[in-house]
Amino acid sequence: MTLTISRDSYIDVLNQYEIIPKIIETNLEYEQFLAVTENLLSKRQHRTKAENDLFHLLVKLIRDYEEKTYSIQDWIQTKPYEFLQHLMEAREIKQVDLVGIVSPSRGVVSAIVNGKREISKAQAKKLGEYFNISPAAFI
Repeated sequence: MTLTISRDSYIDVLNQYEIIPKIIETNLEYEQFLAVTENLLSKRQHRTKAENDLFHLLVKLIRDYEEKTYSIQDWIQTKPYEFLQHLMEAREIKQVDLVGIVSPSRGVVSAIVNGKREISKAQAKKLGEYFNISPAAFI
C-alpha cells in the first residue's frame, strides 16, 4: 500500500513555509530552500507526510543546485575540515551543534573543525548523515 498525501495538506505546508518548490536558479533561492530544509530537518520524526515529502524534494533541489554550482574540481584540493567549515558556515551551524553527533566531547569537535584532528571513518559517516552528503567528503 502506498501512502499518498492530499493536495490540500501539501498546499497547507507550502503556505506554512511560504515556499514554491522549483528549480533553484539564484543564491537567494538556494538560501531560502536551505532555511526551510533545516527547519524541517530539526523536526525529524515529527514531520507530517506532507512535510516529509517537501523535505525530500527540497533536498533533491538543493543537491542539484550544489552539483551545478559548485564543481567537484573546486573541492578536490580542499581539506576535509575546510569542507566541514564551509558546510557549517553555509548552514549557520556552530561547533556546539555537532557535539553529540561527531563526538560527545566539545574538545574533540573543536579539534576536528579546526583541523587539529583528523576525521575518523565513523565520524565521517555521522557527518555525512547529518549533512545528507557522502561521508567521502570528510575523508
